[in-house]
Amino acid sequence: MDPGCVSRPHRFTTIDMAETSLRDVNQRLHRAREGSFRVLNPRGAHSVAVGIDADITVEVLGSVGYYCAGMHQKGSVHVQGNASTGLAENIMSGTVRITGSATMSAGATGHGGLVVIEGNAGARCGISMKGVDIVVGGDVGHMSAFMAQAGNLVVLGDAGDDLGDSIYEANLYVRGKVASLGADAIRKDMRPEHIRTLSRLLAAAAMEADPGDFTRYGSARNLYNFHIDDVDAEVAGSAR
Repeated sequence: MDPGCVSRPHRFTTIDMAETSLRDVNQRLHRAREGSFRVLNPRGAHSVAVGIDADITVEVLGSVGYYCAGMHQKGSVHVQGNASTGLAENIMSGTVRITGSATMSAGATGHGGLVVIEGNAGARCGISMKGVDIVVGGDVGHMSAFMAQAGNLVVLGDAGDDLGDSIYEANLYVRGKVASLGADAIRKDMRPEHIRTLSRLLAAAAMEADPGDFTRYGSARNLYNFHIDDVDAEVAGSAR
């Protein structure tokens, strides 16, 4: 056998937060340009693994507080536990995954990348999302995808009240029940391209589900208040 084909064990650099301050943990992760890290004893600390911008892998063994993996770019963060408010807020790219549940505003304002929540997500999941893909294995709370501009929210469970309130061009896929839809959110057809997108996201999240069991929701586009025909009138008005 070619020695180059022999698989080698995955090596982690271990960082114990019982012995290392949060500032030092994040600085160490920021300095790294490659490699895999295992963070022990997070004990609900806030802002763990924020601002990562290199192709590194971070495993966090335990639950975390606010804003874990916020402003994430490149690489991956995998939390073995739950997360509090603002998980992966403003994620730009890369992958953030938690095995438990997240509280409010998971994936808020995310521009890209993939956020996977194996459990439930609380209120305002995906609020103002701008291109991120979010896959939730359980339920999402009220006002999820509020003012969602772009991207995809996939919910394998149920959705709370006012789903997609004031939504723009994001797509919402829900397998379970929706308590109520928000302003300007409507049920939409599942065309072949949506089935393909949903299949891709379920595979990326390693979740087994039949895309045919989901319903798509999106914008009725009745709240848009800009029309190209109004440009001349607005320009003339501002010149007075």
